[in-house]
Amino acid sequence: MATVKSLDDLKRIREEALKKQQMKETSGKTEVIVGMGTVGIAAGARETLKTIMDMIENENLSDIIVRQTGNIGLDSFEPIVQVVLPGEEKVTYGKVNPEMARQIIKEHIIGGKIITEYQIMG
Repeated sequence: MATVKSLDDLKRIREEALKKQQMKETSGKTEVIVGMGTVGIAAGARETLKTIMDMIENENLSDIIVRQTGNIGLDSFEPIVQVVLPGEEKVTYGKVNPEMARQIIKEHIIGGKIITEYQIMG
């Protein structure tokens, strides 16, 4: 175990432990992250999140973790949705309205095809 000599050491150790724990929890599962900071909420992120949750339930999809996060840092692209399929890089979609969210679930999460016209970064 690492020696803790300062508050920074303690923070670093904690973050490493949290990252390892998160990797265990999400291993082999699809992850959908919705930016729910104040800008995202104002831009309609609640409706986008609700649509994603409803689609997952209605389609009986399993092994999908939906998480909310604060501001992702790309305010002009809110609402932002990030998709991480097992073993693949994170894909970030911008200005995601409920109809786009349905398409992302169908084409990317179910079909495995990235929707490049909605993508803001890979």
